[in-house]
Amino acid sequence: MSTPLSRPQDKKVIAGVCAGLAYRFGMSPFVVRLLFLLSCLLPGPQFLIYLGLWVMMPKRPY
Repeated sequence: MSTPLSRPQDKKVIAGVCAGLAYRFGMSPFVVRLLFLLSCLLPGPQFLIYLGLWVMMPKRPY
């Protein structure tokens, strides 16, 4: 069973978006952060998506 999409308070680097996505999909937070950084080399709205997820994803209460 997967966890709900939320931002953890213990494994965050900036806002916890990548860690929250990693926990939701059963991946390592390091891998998700690396994929995000590599995607920033390509043109697109990556930073806007990150900011949108930061606003929309609730903080995990624990």
